[in-house]
Amino acid sequence: MSENYIVSARKYRPASFSTVVGQKALTHTLKTAIKNEQLAHAYLFCGPRGVGKTTCARIFAKAINCEHLGPDGEPCNECESCQAFNEQRSYNILELDAASNNSVDDIRNLTDQVLVPPQIGRYRVFIIDEVHMLSQAAFNAFLKTLEEPPHYAIFILATTEKQKIIPTILSRCQIYDFARITVPDIVEQLQHICQDKGVTAETSALNVIAQKADGAMRDALSIFDQVLASSEGNITYQAAIENLNVLDYDYYFRLDEAFLTGDVPQALLIYKEIRDKGFDSLFFVNGLAQHLRDLMVASTPQTVGLLEMNNDIAQRHVTQAARFNTRFFYMAMDLCNTCDLQYRETSNKQFVVELTLIKLCQLMSGTPLQQPPQPRVQKIAAAPAQAPAQPAAQPAASQPSAPAQPAPVAQSAPAAAPTPAPQQPKSQFSVSSPPAVAKPIATAPRILINKQPTTAASEAAPKPAAPTHTTQFTPEQLVGAWKHYMEQNPGEIILLSAMRNSMPQKVNDTTYLIEVENTAQVEAINSSMTKLLQFLRNEVGNDMVALEIKISPKGVSTIAKTDREIVADMRQRNPEFNKMVNDFQLTLN
Repeated sequence: MSENYIVSARKYRPASFSTVVGQKALTHTLKTAIKNEQLAHAYLFCGPRGVGKTTCARIFAKAINCEHLGPDGEPCNECESCQAFNEQRSYNILELDAASNNSVDDIRNLTDQVLVPPQIGRYRVFIIDEVHMLSQAAFNAFLKTLEEPPHYAIFILATTEKQKIIPTILSRCQIYDFARITVPDIVEQLQHICQDKGVTAETSALNVIAQKADGAMRDALSIFDQVLASSEGNITYQAAIENLNVLDYDYYFRLDEAFLTGDVPQALLIYKEIRDKGFDSLFFVNGLAQHLRDLMVASTPQTVGLLEMNNDIAQRHVTQAARFNTRFFYMAMDLCNTCDLQYRETSNKQFVVELTLIKLCQLMSGTPLQQPPQPRVQKIAAAPAQAPAQPAAQPAASQPSAPAQPAPVAQSAPAAAPTPAPQQPKSQFSVSSPPAVAKPIATAPRILINKQPTTAASEAAPKPAAPTHTTQFTPEQLVGAWKHYMEQNPGEIILLSAMRNSMPQKVNDTTYLIEVENTAQVEAINSSMTKLLQFLRNEVGNDMVALEIKISPKGVSTIAKTDREIVADMRQRNPEFNKMVNDFQLTLN
C-alpha cells in the first residue's frame, strides 16, 4: 500500500516566504525587518480566510531563530532551530487556538509560558490564532503582557475579523493586512501543483476552481482535490463545472443573444433549462448580474484588467460586449439588483425572474433605447389629436403646429402646458444620473407597464400613452399617491421607514424634493426608485414626475440623547409604535 494520502492544502503549505502566494509586498516587508533586526514585540496578521496568515506567522517564527539566515531573509532549513521547527519539536514556538481556548485561565497559562526563556535560538514566538474569539476578560488579562513582554518574547496574533479586537490590543501591535489572492495567482499555483502531481488540467477548469475559491488559496486547494478525485488525472472544464455545480458560461452567452434580438421565448426556455438542471433561481440571478458586470467591464479598454479570468474567456467577453449599447449594462444590472431584492420577499419567485428576463429582452429591442428624444417630443406634440378618434391621429403627426387641434377635445388643455419644455424628462429618474442614461431608464418601464391599455389601432407604441400621462396635478395629489404607495407595500419595511419621515416637497410643476436623514435612507429610496416613480406617475397621471433626494442638514444630531429622549422621539415619529406603547402600557426602566 502506498504512503498515507496528504491533502494538497497541507502538502503544499509554504515553507518559506518565497513560496507564499499572492502576498509579495507583505513578505518583502517581513524579510526586510528580519534582515535589519527591526523586530516588533507584537504583530497582528488580519485578512480573509485561507490567504496565508498563520503560514506567514510560522515562517516568520522560524526565520527569526534561524542560525544561518540567507541573504534574502529566508531560513536555511538546515540549522538545529530550523530542523526542530520542521519536525514540530521546537519549544521556541507556541501556538494557541483562541477559538477553543478563549478564557482568562488560558491566557494566564500563556503568560506563564512567556516567563520561560528560549533554550535554542534568540526568541520565543507565541502565535494566537483567531484572536478575536478571546473573551473581554481574557483580552484585559493579556494587555499588560502584550505591552511589556520580555525582550525574547514576540507575539503574532492572527484574525479574520479585526473589527472585533478591542482598540487597546490594536494599539500595541504592528498590523499587517493580508489581501485576497487573485484568480491568476491561484491558477498559476494550481498549474505548478498539477506539474508536480503529473496531472493534466485545462486552464479554463483551473480558472473555475480559482473563482469558486473566492480569493482563498486553502479553499482552492481543497476544491482542486475534490475535482481531481473524480477526473482520473485529467481535469477538464466540463468535469469541473459538473463536479462543483457551477453554471456554464455558455448559458449566459446564449441569454445575451436573446437580449440582443428581443427573443423573450428563447430567454424563458434557457431559464427553464437552467432550473431543470437543478440550479437555484437566486443563484442564477446573481450569476447573470455578475456576467453583465463582466461585460460592462470588458466594454472599455481601460477596465478590461478588472476581469478575473483567463485570457480566452476574457477575450470572449470583450467580443460580446462590443455588440451591446453601453447604457444597456447599467439598466440591466439595475434590473438584476431589483430582482435580487424582490426575490427574497415574493411568494412567486419564478415569476419575478421571468419578468426580469422579459424586461432585459425589451431593453435592446425597442427604439427608445437608441433614440429616446424623438418619441417623447412627438408624444407631447400629438397629444391633443390622439384622444378624439383614430382618423385625427395621423394628421397630428404631420402637422404638429396646427392651432385648431386643442378645440375638439376638452382633455387637451392640460396637455398643452408641458409642450414648451420637453427637456424636463432628462432629470426625471435621478439627479445624479447623466441625461443620456436617465431617459432610457425612465422610458423603458413606461413601455412595459402602459403597453397593455393602449388600443390595437395605434400604429406607434410610444404615442398612445402620452394623453394619459401629461395631466396637471397638485402637491396634495402627489402626497396622497406617496401615502397610497406605503399602504400597498407594507412589506418594504426599510423603504417605508424612510418614506414616513420624508414627504415630497414641490420644486416645480413636476419635480419634488425628498429630504432624508442619512445615507441609509437615500439607498433605501434609490433601490426602489424605478418602481416608486412608476407608481407615482400612474397615480397622478403625469409621466414627467421626478424626484430629487438630499440629506437634510438636520439629519444626524451630534448631541447624545438619553434613552427616554430616544423613545419619546420614536413615539412622535411613529404612530404605530406609540399605539403599541399605549396599548401594552409599556414603560422604560
